[in-house]
Amino acid sequence: MCSLCGVLGCDDHWTSAIARPGVYTRNTDRLARRREAANRIRLANALLEPSRLKIAEWQGASYVLSSPTGRTQVFESLAHLWPEVEAMTARALDPLDPDFLERLKQRIEAAP
Repeated sequence: MCSLCGVLGCDDHWTSAIARPGVYTRNTDRLARRREAANRIRLANALLEPSRLKIAEWQGASYVLSSPTGRTQVFESLAHLWPEVEAMTARALDPLDPDFLERLKQRIEAAP
């Protein structure tokens, strides 16, 4: 996809459940889509916890990534999350790295 979609204001992303003809989604009502979006944020924050960063939804259209020192970055799509994390932490991040996944697994198992 070219960047023109972003310029024209297309905010559809494959992670968003959007009710429209021809698109399968179980979340056909507004509240169900909001719950799903909140769940995505919760999961993203669990992944970000080891790097001490947090993500929040902003105005239902953008996301804010923040650090413990108060540094923030606003971006429009969850597709931009990992590049924003890398820019904020100044290190490469691979969410599929086996060591990273093992640490997450240990955190989950240790949680009450």
